[in-house]
Amino acid sequence: MGFSTEMASSEVNNKQVILKDYITGMPKASHMSLKSTKLPLQLKDGSQDVLAKNLYLSCDPYMRGCMRNFPSYFTPIFTPGLVINGYGVAKVVISNHPDFKEDDLVMGITGWEEYSIIPGGNQLQKIKYTDMPLSYYLGILGMPGLTAYVGFYDLTSPKAGEKVFISAASGAVGQIVGQFAKMHGCYVVGSAGSKDKVEVLKNRLGFDDAFNYKEESDLHATLKRYFPNGIDIYFENVGGEMLEAVLENMNHHGRIAACGMISEYNREEGRGVRNISRVISKRINIRGFIINDYWHMYPQFVEKVRSYIKEGKIVYVEDIADGLENAPAAFAGLFEGKNIGKQVVRVCDE
Repeated sequence: MGFSTEMASSEVNNKQVILKDYITGMPKASHMSLKSTKLPLQLKDGSQDVLAKNLYLSCDPYMRGCMRNFPSYFTPIFTPGLVINGYGVAKVVISNHPDFKEDDLVMGITGWEEYSIIPGGNQLQKIKYTDMPLSYYLGILGMPGLTAYVGFYDLTSPKAGEKVFISAASGAVGQIVGQFAKMHGCYVVGSAGSKDKVEVLKNRLGFDDAFNYKEESDLHATLKRYFPNGIDIYFENVGGEMLEAVLENMNHHGRIAACGMISEYNREEGRGVRNISRVISKRINIRGFIINDYWHMYPQFVEKVRSYIKEGKIVYVEDIADGLENAPAAFAGLFEGKNIGKQVVRVCDE
């Protein structure tokens, strides 16, 4: 099972990533530190806790909101001096929970550390299929994949032939939305922040077209160029000036799935959308959503998307950093546009 040496001792060394203090501005690797502690290989009697060895950790933009002294819209804020947490894939070492046993592979909220104790097995799910890369359960078969599935199909009610625009399209969610839209018979354009990412969108992920927003001085004119007949569906990941440009180019009765607004996450004060009145005149439907409200759809989602992967109908691009010590830099890189595809940290091999 791979734990024999460690289990021979009553405790293990446990490296952890700690948040030093609340962050203002852009996150940097130096805002976090690496710490080593001892973790007893035991659980409280009478608890339903689970002790697991972390294999993969997810770097997600929502975590930035947990690094300031202000309530997060998604999960509780982090505590300075303590371990960061987020989505992970892990292997059960010891379990007091009736639904999990030793050697089970699980996904859910875990610590940014080598070993985690998950109180009550909270938010853990057993991984049913192991014929896929385990890292996929932090991406296309995990929270980002379900986000893409719900946001595109349920919130925008797409029709074949409609025009779809996706911002941050090469990221964990956007790349999946684009492929769903193509399978649905839509015309799909994505924006990204580098030439390499644009090439991935067009040549690997099958987008009809894509552009580097950093090379565009007038986003309104850019979208008019790619959508001369207007945008029907916008999958929102960015906010700010991109959202303003989209509103100018949306068709009447267009739909916007508001998934994220990464351009706003590092601002101390929010900024308004200057042309928000277009929502009224164009009868645009904007739906914000939090994926925690939709986990009941996970079983049907994973069956469908797993079949898409096996049939070669959809591909997934990952950017994997090796080693827990590289997790802070990998996370900070999200906000500098360094990653291509879903950013994952491999803590150790299974």
